Amino acid sequence: MSNHVLLLIGTRKGLWLAHRRGGADWEVTGPHLPMAEIYAVAVDTRSAPRLLVGASSTHFGPSVVTSDDLGATWQEPEAAPIAFPDGTGAALERVWQLAPGPVDQPDVVYAGTEPSALFRSEDRGRTFELVRGLWDHPHREHWTPGFGGMAVHTVLPHPHDRERAVVAMSAGGVYRTADGGRSWQASNTGIKAYFYPDQYPEFGQCVHKIARHPAKPERFFLQNHHGVYRSDDDAATWQSIADGLPSDFGFPIVTHPHRPDVVYGFPLTADTTRYPPDGRCRVYRSEDAGESWTALSRGLPDRFWSAVMRDALCVDDADPAGVYFGSRSGEVYAGSGDGDDWRQVASHLPDVLSLRSAVV
Repeated sequence: MSNHVLLLIGTRKGLWLAHRRGGADWEVTGPHLPMAEIYAVAVDTRSAPRLLVGASSTHFGPSVVTSDDLGATWQEPEAAPIAFPDGTGAALERVWQLAPGPVDQPDVVYAGTEPSALFRSEDRGRTFELVRGLWDHPHREHWTPGFGGMAVHTVLPHPHDRERAVVAMSAGGVYRTADGGRSWQASNTGIKAYFYPDQYPEFGQCVHKIARHPAKPERFFLQNHHGVYRSDDDAATWQSIADGLPSDFGFPIVTHPHRPDVVYGFPLTADTTRYPPDGRCRVYRSEDAGESWTALSRGLPDRFWSAVMRDALCVDDADPAGVYFGSRSGEVYAGSGDGDDWRQVASHLPDVLSLRSAVV
């Protein structure tokens, strides 16, 4: 396996790239795509590595930009790669998620967008088509914006079954398909929506992020707007795993690339402050699928009045794995030893919105 780890850092004012080639030192370059809001980044390593970036320019609008040479050059199509068809009455506001498809479909890439919709590409992200099954869902007219907008922010294709996928949105909740996207079912049993009179509705939950492990695809982890959950039945039902955390609020949640029982989160106090509890910067790790949690602190600051957004916590696929997070105050940290030891990769960047990392 290569010893070259690439970390994509999407910010509110452009993209930075961090390279580590053995050792512990990082080389950081940027800004790439300056002044563009970068809400979504992906590293597709199913064949020759391709970088995909959801970039939004206040002048040119949203687009998907790709690179096939690890960021040395970028390709941006003249025509918008993602656009709502005539008759939908909708216009793309932002790309929130870019997700490579299953391994046996190396050309398939999914995009989650604002307004809440799912798009599918069959040419590795150059062009996309709207997934009509989700767009035409009768619940759609009842989906409402969260504080950050109304978007499909999580797309999780099944690693082996091309007919199955799970998406999550704020606010709307979790939906899953078992027929390639032609039909979708709300899948929120057990997830609390404390802001409704009926606190366990069929849909409408403000889900912040969900994650699954490819080696155990029937298990999911979920960070809600208050609440941390696990599902062991393919997202059909959810149970709380928030005991042991200093707060049940936060945005990101990710699984370890090789250990299906290991999951990471970044708790915040809520709803008014959204700082780490007591201002202590801590990543929380569970090694038993959420039954217990450990605060990871070695190398992290004790006075940290910032937050980590839903796509600004990630892991790479190295062995041993690296864990990374970026803050709204423009700091990026890398954790080695499954997150036991942390060091700063970058500081004084713009507001960090998205991170992805992989061995390339």
